[in-house]
Amino acid sequence: MIWLIGIGGSLGSAARFLLGNYIKNRFQNVIYFPLGTWIINISGSLLLGVLANLHLTDRIGEWIWFLFGIGFCGAYTTFSTFGYETITLITSKNGKIALFYVITSVFLGILSAAIGFTVANFV
Repeated sequence: MIWLIGIGGSLGSAARFLLGNYIKNRFQNVIYFPLGTWIINISGSLLLGVLANLHLTDRIGEWIWFLFGIGFCGAYTTFSTFGYETITLITSKNGKIALFYVITSVFLGILSAAIGFTVANFV
């Protein structure tokens, strides 16, 4: 099963890189906010909420959980980049943006996971 996590992780990190770069290139001159990581972490939380519910209720196989829940979502979402970007905002004298980033990331990440978990009840 470890190979499924590796494959999922490869796909998740590639998706994070591609989506993050797309968002950064698209909005770089418009907003000074780590929008890519923010969107990725929130959407990954939503997906993991769905998968967690489906896994806990035995509606998906273990291999799907390993591939997408642990592998893909684990590599797609990124706490280390979140931490780095927060510190970068603080050290560049953007404390208010950093505070907004932290609060909304945590709140919306948890809310997204809860919504995903709930939505999976209707699948």
